[in-house]
Amino acid sequence: MAVKQFDLVVWDWDGTIADSTGMITQALIRAAEETGLPPLTAEKVRGIIGLGLRESIHALYGDIPQTLAQDLATAYHRRYYAGENEIVMFEGIAETIAALAHRGCKQAVATGKGRRGLDAALANTGLGRYFSATKTVDECFSKPHPQMLDELMDELVVMPHRTLMIGDSQYDIQMGKNADVNTAAVAYGSQTAAQLQQYSPGQLFQDVATLRQWLLEQV
Repeated sequence: MAVKQFDLVVWDWDGTIADSTGMITQALIRAAEETGLPPLTAEKVRGIIGLGLRESIHALYGDIPQTLAQDLATAYHRRYYAGENEIVMFEGIAETIAALAHRGCKQAVATGKGRRGLDAALANTGLGRYFSATKTVDECFSKPHPQMLDELMDELVVMPHRTLMIGDSQYDIQMGKNADVNTAAVAYGSQTAAQLQQYSPGQLFQDVATLRQWLLEQV
């Protein structure tokens, strides 16, 4: 019988569980146009997915006036929330999360989404029952700061070496390393395998099926 490696699996949401990268990208591009800011490319936007919105705006535009940043955030939220019910999960991800829960593995979410957005997503997908705890960017520092993971491990009483962070962006991997936990990157979300490899994740997966097979061997 294989030795159990992890007691806690922490999931990123957008681009890891939810196939929302395209909607996030287009909502931000259109919001920038509406606000009159310099145009954004899809590649540039995909590079900041995983950060909180405030941090994303700063990464894209630097120190723009607060009123302009707020106008951009408002326009983005309006466009994103108008289509959030249309967002689907990656094929096989719900079954993977359910299978881990059946094995008795604790699971949590650490996301750059706000609480309102995550709670709506959990309700829409029906996945909320599988997560013992969740942390959002309006409750903690944005990734790659380790606060989300540190608080989840404290709350669920799990040590870093028994914790796994799964995400699709460099910020997920950096957060995991900053919290001294194990990391697994997925290359089906916002960033490619080549981009993710630069941050030396512990594991790298191209698809959900391979991720699931590996996870079930670890828990």
